[in-house]
Amino acid sequence: MRVRTAFSIWLATDPMDMRADTETALARGIAVFGAAKPHCTYLFANRRATRMKVLEHEGFGNA
Repeated sequence: MRVRTAFSIWLATDPMDMRADTETALARGIAVFGAAKPHCTYLFANRRATRMKVLEHEGFGNA
């Protein structure tokens, strides 16, 4: 069993196309936030702010 001790949630303020896959979302997170940090959750909204995409980076892969 693994217990996370610290994590962060980052919210992108620019809209993102919800058709994007996880690799595109991760690339967008790197472009917006500078780097994909382990144990961080990234939130992206569409242009109308009616949908959200959540990307959690575990440090060795995506979930």
